[in-house]
Amino acid sequence: MERADKQKFVGDFNEVLSNTGVAVVAHYAGLSVSQMTQLRADAREAGGTVKVAKNRLVKLALQGTELEHISDLFKGPTVIVYSDDPVAAPKAAANFAKANENFVILGGALGSTNLDSAGVKALAAMPSLDELRGKLVGMIQTPATRMAMVTSAPAGQLARVFNAYAEKDQAA
Repeated sequence: MERADKQKFVGDFNEVLSNTGVAVVAHYAGLSVSQMTQLRADAREAGGTVKVAKNRLVKLALQGTELEHISDLFKGPTVIVYSDDPVAAPKAAANFAKANENFVILGGALGSTNLDSAGVKALAAMPSLDELRGKLVGMIQTPATRMAMVTSAPAGQLARVFNAYAEKDQAA
C-alpha cells in the first residue's frame, strides 16, 4: 500500500468505527481462506462486517473513536468483526469460534464499554434486535387476538342458538 492509500484507509475506517455499535477482536492464525470466507459470510448474514488489516493502521483508525480503548488487543494476526447491532458481531464471532478452534476471541467493545472474551460470548447469547422486535410484536398482538376472540364469542354463540332453533323448527 502506498502512503496515500494508507491515509485514505485510516480515514475511511475511522469514520466506519465512529459509527459502529460493537466490535470484536480475535486471532485468526491457522484459518484457511475458505474458513475466512465463511466467517465473512456469517457476519454479513448477521448484519456485521469482518476486516483484516495491519494492526498499526487499525490502531490509527481507532484514535478519536469511543472504541479507542481496545487498541491494545491488536497484537499478532488479528481480525475485527463489527456491526451497528450490538448483538450481530458478537453472535457471528462466537458461533464461528465454536466451530473453529483457530479463531480465538480476544475481546471487544460495546461503545465505550470494554469486553473480555466472556463478555463477548455473553453478548452473543442475547437475542438480536430483530428477535426482540418479533417478541415485542407478538406480546402486543396476543392481547388484541384474545380480545377479538372474546368479543366474537357471544355472537358465535347466538348464531349457534338461532341455528339450533331453526333446525328444531324444521324437524317438527
